[in-house]
Amino acid sequence: MKAKQRIFLFVVLLTAALSVYATDVSLKKIPSKKENSMNIIVSITSDSGNYTLYAMLADNKSADAFYELLKKGAVTIDMRDYGGFEKVGQLGTTLPRSDSNITTDAGDIILYQGNQVTIYYDVNTWNFTKLGKITGVSKSELKKTLGKGSILATFRLIE
Repeated sequence: MKAKQRIFLFVVLLTAALSVYATDVSLKKIPSKKENSMNIIVSITSDSGNYTLYAMLADNKSADAFYELLKKGAVTIDMRDYGGFEKVGQLGTTLPRSDSNITTDAGDIILYQGNQVTIYYDVNTWNFTKLGKITGVSKSELKKTLGKGSILATFRLIE
């Protein structure tokens, strides 16, 4: 095979490979700036220690309002155990509600009555608004993290 033919064949193969790669890349979902910014840190101080958890805020007007509140600074909530499945505390302000009948799961962060925040470590079904979800921990790890008594939960944006 002559040098010109080899170069031509190389260019054709390279072009084909790059077009397949470009097609593959275009099919992948690239997170938007808003999606990346909707991640928050939840610092927990409980009887079992100090922990840093990560959460992704929901896509609704209540979570957007919570995000705007966190842009002003960290929010610390004194939370107490309720019903053996959640920690609940007063937010200190009222956020718009987007209530619907949902069944919670461990790690769900819920807005209740517009002015209370709950962190679920077990299931419950009721009308409330999902603010977000703690990620990367199992139900048993979350239950241990939240401990048996009251906790301090500090919500803040990831910088």
